Amino acid sequence: MKAATPVQAILDVCERAPGYIRAIAPYQPGKPISELAREMGLPEESIVKLASNENPRGASPKAIAAMRIAIGETGRYPDGNGFALKDALSKRCGLAPDRIVLGNGSNDVLEMAARAFLAPGTSAVYSEHAFVVYPLATQAVGATGIAVPARDFGHDLEAMAKAVRGDTRVVFVANPNNPTGTWLGPKAVRSFLEKIPVDVLVVLDEAYNEYLDPGDRSDAIRWSDEFPNLVVSRTFSKAYGLAGLRVGYGFSHPQVVDLMNRVRQPFNVSDIAQAAATAALFDDEFVEQSTLLNKHGMKTLTEGFLRLGLSWIPSRGNFVCVKVGKGAEVFQRLLKQGVIVRPIAAYGMPEYLRVSIGTESENARFLSALATVLK
Repeated sequence: MKAATPVQAILDVCERAPGYIRAIAPYQPGKPISELAREMGLPEESIVKLASNENPRGASPKAIAAMRIAIGETGRYPDGNGFALKDALSKRCGLAPDRIVLGNGSNDVLEMAARAFLAPGTSAVYSEHAFVVYPLATQAVGATGIAVPARDFGHDLEAMAKAVRGDTRVVFVANPNNPTGTWLGPKAVRSFLEKIPVDVLVVLDEAYNEYLDPGDRSDAIRWSDEFPNLVVSRTFSKAYGLAGLRVGYGFSHPQVVDLMNRVRQPFNVSDIAQAAATAALFDDEFVEQSTLLNKHGMKTLTEGFLRLGLSWIPSRGNFVCVKVGKGAEVFQRLLKQGVIVRPIAAYGMPEYLRVSIGTESENARFLSALATVLK
């Protein structure tokens, strides 16, 4: 028997991967500043990145101070149970520690829910134009995704409830939604929870919860008492400014959390990330100033769109989608101006760009560049 060539051997190995894995289109993150600098020959300090919904203020000073202390312990594994961070979340949110699961970002929490409750022969329901991790996490475990047509770029909760089948095990809901920024009122979400069978897990993704006015935020903590099939995921990447550390959390019924912990990677949140998140959680002034900057920036951008004769999708996050026609072309032109935003054709929105809210100077730079490339 003739030995296979190295090229043929690796092709044969890859062919043995499950078809649903080979069919996955990898997640494409926002272009890094360093990459654009190399491509365009631009100095990094001249580039404005408004592509990844990051907090333009960076991290909380309290979080930075906590990181400096924690860095001395990097020779040891982190606390795999996350005692200090769970204790802080327990005190802040009024949740028992056994109802909290920590994640390497809230993406990790979403994927844990998928791994724990989905399998080949089951299905998950999510909205059109919703966060791409929902279909990716579903496909990665061989389950079937059911994408429900959006209503005004947002979740059609009535249609999503009707889309639940006998094999449905998980329903994903983002509020506010990424990338569209659309928002569902608490009454509508609670009514939706009442319609979902108790043996179907509802994952409520509240990554942008802190950007909502307090009166508009859900009563998710109380809901998790009432609906044991509810998982709520949140993150420290956005308003808390810890995107580079990858730390998030979820909360649910203890038995649901127990199952999620069974598929959780050991030591999935670093010691530095845990320390920073524990400190950031109580820095109310930092979060308040971040949300205030976001409101002012949103007003600046939307007023700029109005002057340019552009339409946009009203957003409750720290980003906004603006309709520019050929989104991919405008995106490339902006790159040449040293401005990075996010094209969202992969979300079925080729005419739109998603723009994160930046600092006052970053927002002004983007609007100037946009006016230039649209001429």
